[in-house]
Amino acid sequence: MKVASLLLSAAGAASALTIAEINGNKFLSPFKDQAVANVTGLVIAKGPSGIWIRSTTPDDDDATSEAVYVYGSSVGANLAVGDLINLGGKIQEYRSAANYIYLTELSSPSNVVVVSKGNEVVPLVIGLDTLAPPTEQYTSLDGGDIYAVPNAVANISTENPVLNPALYGLDFWESLSGELVTVKNPVAVTRPNQYGDTWVVGDWPTTGRNSHGGITMSDKDSNPEAIVIGSPLDGTKNPESKMGDQLTEITGVVTYAFGFYRILPLTAITVAKNATNDAPATSLVSRGDCRGITVGDYNVENLSPSSSHLPAIAAHIVDYMKTPDLIFIQEVQDNNGATNNGVVSSNVTLSTLAAEIETRSGAVYDFVVIDPVDGKDGGQPGGNIRVAYLYRPDVVELWKPNPGGSLDVNEVLPGPALKYNPGRISPASTAWDASRKPLVAAWRAVKGPQNKIFFTVNVHFASKGGSSSLHGDLRPPVNGVVNPRIEQAEITGSFIAEILAADPNARIIASGDFNEFAFVQPLKAFTAKSGLIDLDEAVGIPVEERYTYVFDMNAQELDHMFVSPALAAKNGTAYEHIHVNSWELYDKLVSDHDPSVARFNVCGC
Repeated sequence: MKVASLLLSAAGAASALTIAEINGNKFLSPFKDQAVANVTGLVIAKGPSGIWIRSTTPDDDDATSEAVYVYGSSVGANLAVGDLINLGGKIQEYRSAANYIYLTELSSPSNVVVVSKGNEVVPLVIGLDTLAPPTEQYTSLDGGDIYAVPNAVANISTENPVLNPALYGLDFWESLSGELVTVKNPVAVTRPNQYGDTWVVGDWPTTGRNSHGGITMSDKDSNPEAIVIGSPLDGTKNPESKMGDQLTEITGVVTYAFGFYRILPLTAITVAKNATNDAPATSLVSRGDCRGITVGDYNVENLSPSSSHLPAIAAHIVDYMKTPDLIFIQEVQDNNGATNNGVVSSNVTLSTLAAEIETRSGAVYDFVVIDPVDGKDGGQPGGNIRVAYLYRPDVVELWKPNPGGSLDVNEVLPGPALKYNPGRISPASTAWDASRKPLVAAWRAVKGPQNKIFFTVNVHFASKGGSSSLHGDLRPPVNGVVNPRIEQAEITGSFIAEILAADPNARIIASGDFNEFAFVQPLKAFTAKSGLIDLDEAVGIPVEERYTYVFDMNAQELDHMFVSPALAAKNGTAYEHIHVNSWELYDKLVSDHDPSVARFNVCGC
């Protein structure tokens, strides 16, 4: 900063400030709330509520943006892109919500004078005329991990750190705030939201790039190099797109709104080449006996008998999952869905799904479920979501069935065996308030040794509701409900550990929607307590291909399968994620999660 050269009038107006000096080299302007006069800038873009101007006397500091937004609905009425203007105004920091990052802007514009017209406006090509976006860290305030616990120990607005745009992603985008930029060779990394906001990366370096063109998050790398393309400045609408779609070149202005840095394009983006949305079906097919049991997992998103997507869920199970012998299912609603009238049974929901599968494939399924207490397991009000199993009785069966009730506390008995089969784990614990209780069961293969049983634990941990934006003011960002998930992980893990303590060679599969990433504290606690092994790791799925969900810029894995050492080491163990939803257009989604399928030899270890 060239503070020594600044002149401050007695009235509090700063004269002869450059735009770089207005912005400063931090997130907040050093001249916040001060009036300024004689600011010179080139009009580089116009919007419905203001204009963007760029300095004609840039400095050599990558941390200081050379452009700024001028807020005023009428300021651009008599101006054109390419006008060089001189004006005054008030330097302000604006945000529309308390957890957002402030946007530096020049408000109440006055004394606007056109110095010249018809000047050339050239956008900066990101990664060529600018630094390349950093690929791993977001800010210096995250301690190297945006999912560190505890969350929200610092605020950008309070700490206001010096920008390091070569190292931190938010610093990079802040250093370009207000600039007209071009993204060369953009690729959509997820589908747009309902407003058309589309996350992309350009032809700059990226990490976590999966085989379909998305970017998958990993330990201490949540892809700050991606940027969202927001609403076009000319009033057009961004089209539908999906992961991996190649787009035409995008030019627009960098700003901050609705919790994220974004580029507002001059006009709507265009899809140049569509990626396929035809995900391959699993290659894992049951052998029909204990040597090759197939196990699936699928969050079926608020499924009730009347759900319009129930036939499509059945089609996924038949055509893409190849009718696994045993399926862990989450988000099964009661028989009348979201109608809140005290009904908790889901027998009609599950039998309707089973009948649809049989119609499509001939495969006969039965189901295992314990109904929750009305209104106690969270989810859509009235829906009473719970976890359940579908199973093919010609291949697997419950071992000595003895079902527990909603509030019965399951125990590990000598053998090991279960007090209740199936049964719920610690259903009265406050850790499960407004959350699904795990359903544990013991099984045997119909064709195989009678005494070779295996255990399953079906989970749906507390959701991430209340999380803050990765681009937000709170650092590290809030990972919603993380502490209850840690407690849930420890309770579930401790129960599993009791089985392994009784038999180190026990065959155990824990699967479901953990609502967490493998490298974050809840699942670190789960694996430490349980002694189970991440099946992704056991079979060697590449890190960038470990995803079952897309959110904001990231392909991510909320749905996991963990297995005991005996199964992890067994020859023939295999695992695949089936991206029937992650690759799909928004209007064609069946669920917001992808299913997965594994195959195990459970004959004996």
